[in-house]
Amino acid sequence: MKLKVYRYHKNMENPRYDTFELELKPGLTVLGALFQFQQNFDDSIAFHYSCRGAVCGTCAMLINKVPRLACRTQVESLLNGDLKIPLSFYPAIEENVDWNPKEEVLVEPLPHLPVIKDLIVDMDKFFDYYKEIEPVFKPADSTPKKERLMDPESIPELELYTNCILCAACFGSCPVDGNDPEYLGPAALAKLYRFYIDPREANGIERIKTADMPRGWWDCKFHGNCRRVCPKDVPPLIAIAKAREQLEKEGEER
Repeated sequence: MKLKVYRYHKNMENPRYDTFELELKPGLTVLGALFQFQQNFDDSIAFHYSCRGAVCGTCAMLINKVPRLACRTQVESLLNGDLKIPLSFYPAIEENVDWNPKEEVLVEPLPHLPVIKDLIVDMDKFFDYYKEIEPVFKPADSTPKKERLMDPESIPELELYTNCILCAACFGSCPVDGNDPEYLGPAALAKLYRFYIDPREANGIERIKTADMPRGWWDCKFHGNCRRVCPKDVPPLIAIAKAREQLEKEGEER
């Protein structure tokens, strides 16, 4: 099999692709293939990784034109066509690359973010939008002597959104983020909704009003790519739909 990797650094006029042939072994992940590329072909290749266990979100990149975590994506499954995901159009899907998906694994940087070098992107914009929604717990009461109790019935919905690992795969797959660089994006909005539904929170409706603007809740076009690529199955679309519904209800009551 072959690994085809996007290469770029600031002194290059145009990016290029390097191809490396390697032995396919059972259990080989894309991250493992990148290590082989680094060790046996070119040690200057740049990519991010950390936990290797799909919990830190560091190694998100565009793999066979789908944002995925390199540490959990099996090369054999890619070559067999087992990991195909139907996505709504966004430019990165259609960019012309000479690539044979039956014999090659194509690895590129995450879309919609500036490329620093090779597979490393500048995540500042993604985290700026995350900070903008103030992802900090704001308790409704004073500090308790032991702990803040919570109705067990509230936990399942809350856990849907606390599972987000901020890998930015949803951001990289979102057609709206591709067309509107100011859009807050699925991850930030899903996290904002997480605080809104937390029964221990103080601000209630004021939380979701933070994104009551064109580049917030109302910019989403419900393409659905965010849910399809999320490695933790976080459903931003549900959060966005419910937030819109609540804001419309609030407007009717005023």
